[in-house]
Amino acid sequence: MSQQDASGSARDSEEQQHATTKVVLISIVAAIGGFLFGFDTSVVNGAVDAVTEKFALSGWLSGFAVSCALLGAAVGAWFAGRIADRFGRKSVMVIGGVLFAVGAVGSAFAFAVWDLILWRVVGGLGVGVASVIAPTYIAEVAPAYLRGRLGSLQQLAITVGIFAALLSDAFIANTAGDASQTTWLGWEAWRWMFVVGVIPSAVWAFLALQVPESPRYLIAQGETQKATEVLREVLGNRSLEALQRKVAEIKNSMKREDDPSLRDLRGPRFGLLPIVWVGILLSVFQQAVGINVIFYYSTTLWKAVGFEESQALTTSVITSVTNVVVTFIAIATVDKIGRKPLLTIGSAGMFVSLAVMAVTFSQSVGSGDDVSLPGHWGIVGIVAANVYVISFGATWGPVVWVLLGEMFPNKIRAAGLAVAAAAQWLANFAVSTSFPSLAKLGLQYAYGLYAVIALLSFVFVRRAVQETKGRELEDMDEAAAAR
Repeated sequence: MSQQDASGSARDSEEQQHATTKVVLISIVAAIGGFLFGFDTSVVNGAVDAVTEKFALSGWLSGFAVSCALLGAAVGAWFAGRIADRFGRKSVMVIGGVLFAVGAVGSAFAFAVWDLILWRVVGGLGVGVASVIAPTYIAEVAPAYLRGRLGSLQQLAITVGIFAALLSDAFIANTAGDASQTTWLGWEAWRWMFVVGVIPSAVWAFLALQVPESPRYLIAQGETQKATEVLREVLGNRSLEALQRKVAEIKNSMKREDDPSLRDLRGPRFGLLPIVWVGILLSVFQQAVGINVIFYYSTTLWKAVGFEESQALTTSVITSVTNVVVTFIAIATVDKIGRKPLLTIGSAGMFVSLAVMAVTFSQSVGSGDDVSLPGHWGIVGIVAANVYVISFGATWGPVVWVLLGEMFPNKIRAAGLAVAAAAQWLANFAVSTSFPSLAKLGLQYAYGLYAVIALLSFVFVRRAVQETKGRELEDMDEAAAAR
């Protein structure tokens, strides 16, 4: 090889490395939206008892004050796609951050339960927006060979957000002595728990202004020159001819005579395109296996095998750390093994572990908070619970977000993901509110139901989900047309 060739090769390698670093950094910025979701999910758990006492809430009203954010998230997700198609992906990230910050401040200043619910819904709108725009943006800027790993950052950010909320809640509560006690500036500790949410939301909104707009959105707006410049930034050492060819492919996949809308999702099967139904069912199954309520009774499980109640926070933090760690498994394997194999492995693992938990609690003695597991059943239950967390966290948690970001054709991506994400939030709300009734019947019935749903998810993935590993987003149009 000549010195000139070697120099050119080194320069190309350096440019490619720079592009890879660039796309990783801007994907991390987008994924901060997932952090807001995880933070909101957990931060309220540290405040709910103090809020219930402060406003003298009934059990139902206390639960609704927690879960109402999920309804706001469903609405935010529903409208996020249309707003993103009209004003751009960057603008919607800023909107999501602002909504979450307003909700956090409003919740901190709440003087009655009705306005607390109002501000929780406002914050939920921001979370719903984030749940749509983050995977959409990441899929649209990431090269095919990195898209799965970068898309998994959404779930990683969610788990880190959960962990951060638990830590901040614990720090604030320990500083005050209790979540209902006063601390800095004479405020109750639970108010400060909500205020902390302003920090990540402000950071997300600020950083969103610094990243480039999605090249696919720019092309939809006719700004091909800007789109070409962004593609050069994220794809690296491509020739001008190759970049122009890519722009032409994207432009061809987005041809339309009218503005994008939810009408684009209409199809022959029950009113929607088949690919939209696949996205909706993926979202529903992700929640219906019970991940967001499976450990509502985790304290009962730990106590049943001899743990003290005071250790509940420690075990919760350990669980959240496990969630973070196993997400790295998905990041490392999703572009090697593929999306579909990971989902089937996860479904099988969840089915077995949930079935074991159902059998375990069928052996329990007592009821309510006085449940005990005789003999070796307590250890079996703990092992099964951790296998469940690992099975979900390494597969269905991150991989569904990856698929939702990349499976839809270019011209319906934002709208399709919006509908699927809205379905996910509604499923989350339905599962969360139905769990207490199931638990009254017996935890074995709750775990047994989730086990059946995990089995159904296995069948669904095998029959309906198409592999997207290594495929360009423009190829999704052909796949969708063939179904």
